[in-house]
Amino acid sequence: MKIYPVILSGGAGTRLWPLSRAALPKQLLPLVSEQTMLQETALRLAGRPGVMAPLVVCGNEHRFLVAEQMREIGIEPLGILLEPVGRNTAPAVAVAAHYLIATDPDALMLVLPADHVIKNVDAFYAAVEQAAVLAAEGKLATFGIVPTGPETGYGYIQSGKAIAGGANGYAVDRFVEKPDLETAKGFVAAGNFFWNSGMFLFRAERYLAELKEFQPAMAAACDAAIKGDYRDLDFCRLDEAAFASAPSDSIDYAVMEHTRDAVVVPADIGWNDVGSWSALHEVQTADAQGNVARGDVYLDNVSGSLVRAESRIVAVVGVQDLVVVETNDAVLVAHKDQVQRVKQIVDHLKTQGRTEHLHHTKVYRPWGCYEGIDLGDRFQVKRITVNPGGKLSLQMHHHRAEHWIVVSGTASVTCGDKVTLLTENESTYIPIGMTHRLENPGKLPLHLIEVQSGSYLGEDDIVRFEDVYQRA
Repeated sequence: MKIYPVILSGGAGTRLWPLSRAALPKQLLPLVSEQTMLQETALRLAGRPGVMAPLVVCGNEHRFLVAEQMREIGIEPLGILLEPVGRNTAPAVAVAAHYLIATDPDALMLVLPADHVIKNVDAFYAAVEQAAVLAAEGKLATFGIVPTGPETGYGYIQSGKAIAGGANGYAVDRFVEKPDLETAKGFVAAGNFFWNSGMFLFRAERYLAELKEFQPAMAAACDAAIKGDYRDLDFCRLDEAAFASAPSDSIDYAVMEHTRDAVVVPADIGWNDVGSWSALHEVQTADAQGNVARGDVYLDNVSGSLVRAESRIVAVVGVQDLVVVETNDAVLVAHKDQVQRVKQIVDHLKTQGRTEHLHHTKVYRPWGCYEGIDLGDRFQVKRITVNPGGKLSLQMHHHRAEHWIVVSGTASVTCGDKVTLLTENESTYIPIGMTHRLENPGKLPLHLIEVQSGSYLGEDDIVRFEDVYQRA
């Protein structure tokens, strides 16, 4: 049996603000280790018998980051499917199922959110093998996490009769929404309730058949979206109008709660969906005082806290059970039992028309990245890094001029009809309205300082004439 991991890398992870933001959500961040959560998910079963290269489903705006993170860990994905809009997990899995069937009509698809922590990988693989046996028989398997306590932040699955045969699985009696504390205690005491992990394993064609029966409009929209797909560099783009017409719903609501063939495989695997800062505290190794610290952190008489510094020293004195997270442009201080309210901060930023929920001061692009250093009336200063071989689009600006100063590396600068090579400590000037391009022809990263000046400095003042990355 061939198992194809389908990694769902959508979502914004707003409860982990200010680290997780729309342009760089939690699955693309190194939250638990030095690797991002997407990378950990891709590596988790890599090289295991019967497990194929992963298929990644992500939003259009994250496509280059996803591709680069896969390249960094030496994994060539089966494909990267781009969602033009978010439609929850059921449509995302449907288009992935179509994609897999074109490769392997008998494909078993292992649906994995990109932002989960699994500590016991061997136990996870064993559970996958059990689920694969059931999936090959036409069942739709989900993984039920063996609860370690009465958790109110997770949905639950109630198991019924054991499945006959050699596989360790049970029929699903019902899915239960997040309970209150007393109800959760009763679930744990009953012994036949599991946390709903949001991970699934089934035959691709079987999932599509169930979707067509229970959600015909969604099935039709996803079928049209994949029939109208087209290649864009290394990515697969769906037909935008067709996919956007699909109803938005989760796999649970769309299929699993209706199918007669839902089964649950128990999984005691050290699982956590890292849905909040307190959850992130739980999955990391704490010191003798119960603290988890990362970055340039000083602690004095502190206990039970998570402190994370991204850009400067953070000193915390005489407190307990706090979450302190510092980034270049925002600081969060919250009690651990109040971290679910972080989403309200993001909502406030949206209503105020601010941008701190959208992106960091460092913004990643397919050619490298730039970071804002200073911003004032009619000027802006950025630090720009262009990867070896990276090439910005041929472009012009209506409202701003630019000065470029090379700090290290070699820059090939197109300005009008002239092409110039610049090296360390050399500079150039790009007048308003001048067609220009920046390229790194060298084998080392190019670092430069950009000084913009003009009446309007927004990123939307870019007119692209040519772009190797095929951006609009």
